[in-house]
Amino acid sequence: VQLVESGGDLVQPGGSLRLSCAASGFTFNSYAMRWYRQAPGKERELVAAITSDGGSTNYADSVKGRFTISRDNAKNTVYLQMISLKPEDTAVYYCNLRRRNGLTYWGQGTQVTVSS
Repeated sequence: VQLVESGGDLVQPGGSLRLSCAASGFTFNSYAMRWYRQAPGKERELVAAITSDGGSTNYADSVKGRFTISRDNAKNTVYLQMISLKPEDTAVYYCNLRRRNGLTYWGQGTQVTVSS
């Protein structure tokens, strides 16, 4: 299993970014996918989740209405579109897979910094 995140950057407050997570090594369209984030000195937190077919999504209250998770099963990629970014969104963002056998996989993370 390999999860490779990209798209992180330095952006001003109010700006937008789209993160991508390219997945390989498993049957992508059979699994829900998640985005987590970890800010300095804080625990990793769940940001958004999407079902295997993309038909259902869930979000942390802190990002509802600003972030959108989506997936392209033909490209084995999951996305996180982020708008109206705030300084408190600054974190390393991780893609996550939880397999039915209980094993959990993480990407290497991509840094998002929101600052003027």
